[in-house]
Amino acid sequence: MKVAIIGANGQLGTDLTKVFKGINQELRTNNQKPRTNNQQPRTRNQEPTYEVIPLTHADIEITDIDSVKKQLTGYKPDVVINTAAYVRVDDCEIYPEKAFLVNAIGALNVAKIADEIDAIDVYISTDYVFDGEKCEPYTEKDLPNPLNVYGVSKYAGEIFTRNYSRKYYIIRVASLYGVAGASGKGGNFVETMIKKAKNKEKITVVDDMIMSPTYTKDAARAIKKIIEEDLPYGIYHASNSGFCSWYEFAKKIFEFLNLEVDLKPISAKDLTRKAKRPIFSALENKKLSKHNLKMPTWQEGLKKYLYEKGYL
Repeated sequence: MKVAIIGANGQLGTDLTKVFKGINQELRTNNQKPRTNNQQPRTRNQEPTYEVIPLTHADIEITDIDSVKKQLTGYKPDVVINTAAYVRVDDCEIYPEKAFLVNAIGALNVAKIADEIDAIDVYISTDYVFDGEKCEPYTEKDLPNPLNVYGVSKYAGEIFTRNYSRKYYIIRVASLYGVAGASGKGGNFVETMIKKAKNKEKITVVDDMIMSPTYTKDAARAIKKIIEEDLPYGIYHASNSGFCSWYEFAKKIFEFLNLEVDLKPISAKDLTRKAKRPIFSALENKKLSKHNLKMPTWQEGLKKYLYEKGYL
């Protein structure tokens, strides 16, 4: 099976590339479900093999349909995973045209060409499609109502994906961190906290915004399993299970590393930011659970990340 990964050098794209090239899996299935999308069943102990096609921004420009068509029709992948996104939430308020060009029109272009070549279209979305008013974890059946330009542009990408691709998965993830770092944000939250601690800085972190911090390798393994198990097309949440505030997440980082820090909680109201953010955007992986796929907890994900980085 050929798998094209758009944004292959990004935070999630890097781990997707590694995982599809054969990194050991940690998701487990308890009961094998029947095949649902006409894929041929595998014999016992037979592992699928993948030809990975890593595509960076230098290779493909998703905002240009001619570029998308040239690359995808040239490689003819069976699966296209689109991780490319404009993720600077506050900058999206200043440059909404850019946000929609990448997150929505880019998704539309990929969906059109993926459908044309009969490939499965996998669009990576976000917890920020929700407004946070539910105050408990969101499931795949909850109605999106994004509060900011970033969230609206990603939701538009979801709509284009499901309406222009016959074979699609929309995978929502949340608060990602991975070894590659977020190129669009200049690192990730974990590394920022560790750097501040090592510099003996006073650290303040919001304690009234709740989310599901997610290790990109865990998300990548879940995406691979969704494709391998040939789950029904549609929307899936694939975040680390459980939830916490950003303050609690920071505390756990320092606890695992045995770092003594001057850490103080603050309210989101104390921050001056252009984009409004949901106060409670935790995700529940309800559909994965239905198919006997279990995501590690956010604490387990964090510990694995710290091991991979050599901190533990």
